[in-house]
Amino acid sequence: MSLANQILDAFPSGNYGILALLRLMDIIESTDIETASIECRDLPVLRINPHFVATFASTPGRLLMLVLHELHHVLLGHTRLFRRITPLDNLVFDAVINALLCRMFPSREYTSLFTGFYSARRFPECLLRPPDHWRPAVPAAIPAALRGKELAGLQPLYRALYSEQGADYHQLYGALKKAAPLQGVACRLLGSHGEEIGELDGAMREAVRAIVEHWPQPPNPIAGRSWASILREEAISLTRVPSNRERLSALLRRIARPGAGTGTRRQPAPAPSVSPLPTHDRRAIVLRALGVPPVLYAQEILWPGRRGIEPVHVYVDVSGSIGDVKGALYGAVLACRHLVYSRVHLFSTTVHDISLEELRRGVCRSTGGTSIECVAAHMQAHAVRRAVILTDGYVGVPGETAGRTLDAVHLGVALTPDSSHCPSHRDDLGRFVDVWTELKEFSA
Repeated sequence: MSLANQILDAFPSGNYGILALLRLMDIIESTDIETASIECRDLPVLRINPHFVATFASTPGRLLMLVLHELHHVLLGHTRLFRRITPLDNLVFDAVINALLCRMFPSREYTSLFTGFYSARRFPECLLRPPDHWRPAVPAAIPAALRGKELAGLQPLYRALYSEQGADYHQLYGALKKAAPLQGVACRLLGSHGEEIGELDGAMREAVRAIVEHWPQPPNPIAGRSWASILREEAISLTRVPSNRERLSALLRRIARPGAGTGTRRQPAPAPSVSPLPTHDRRAIVLRALGVPPVLYAQEILWPGRRGIEPVHVYVDVSGSIGDVKGALYGAVLACRHLVYSRVHLFSTTVHDISLEELRRGVCRSTGGTSIECVAAHMQAHAVRRAVILTDGYVGVPGETAGRTLDAVHLGVALTPDSSHCPSHRDDLGRFVDVWTELKEFSA
């Protein structure tokens, strides 16, 4: 039986859309790779080593987990989660994916792929498998490799990883970096980790996403970023750096008045106000008729305004790769609020609009991933003509439809520190951007 047919048989009966998935993907048996890998092309290619399947994934349940493991690297946008991919990142990605899949399919027929391939007596591969006789609702037994004094600090993290709650990338990454001596420690990983994994294109990604949304979800869909696409809410502490305020302000002015330099002229303009002096205020008339004399009356006064300035729509990247600089981005936008449209657009794989007051309070909602497609769709739906994007540059290459939308917008991009020093971080949006600026370190 061919591998494609084995994969088809491996998926449990029900609404998994596996036939549609196989139509979107070419499955090739190859001995050029150790286990499995996905190449993202116009037609994605899933390469699987038949010898590895025969040795470690010969049952339907194990083969299913191998295929899901590879798909989740691409579907969860791991190439966009951190600024650069390191061996530690790959270890963290695999640990979170394996734990996520174990919570989706907790039966031994599925988890035995990981318990058979990885040893509980070796570090760090013990993190890549659940304990023997594991059940999500029961505290996980600590593997032998973590029982020594040197790695005891990782025991709570391991229990969280293989619990109903789960553990996310940053928790595991921080714990490993702090507690574990990983230098020179070799670890076998499922899939191809030698090169950066590509990303599915816009239409293909949405088609695959529609299929995967029918797959089982773990009890906690946020830890590990499942396909539930539930927004994660957090409170951001604002920080302000004067040099970034100046840079962002200059960028906003150029986008607000293309080709007109950075100067503006003040000109009186009507602005809403209140006064104790009676006016033809409709609300006040109604209150007087009801026997409730108003204290203040609405009116308009002339107030110095800026001629030629059109408020700019600001899109702030709040994906996982932005990390702990969100507060500085918030502070920079708020410092330039007189140039900013009244709603600020937070984007990850969706766009969430917040007011300037909510921005000041540090409101943040994110799915953790990144996609420029949602930004372009938002621009199209709201007829945005001028926009500035604050990002690290990892937003994905726009599809044809999104590209046409971005082409029609007068667009500026402010790159975060670190990413601004790498020219390749401009590749995704390069041909659509009219004005670039580079923000400075946020610890000023």
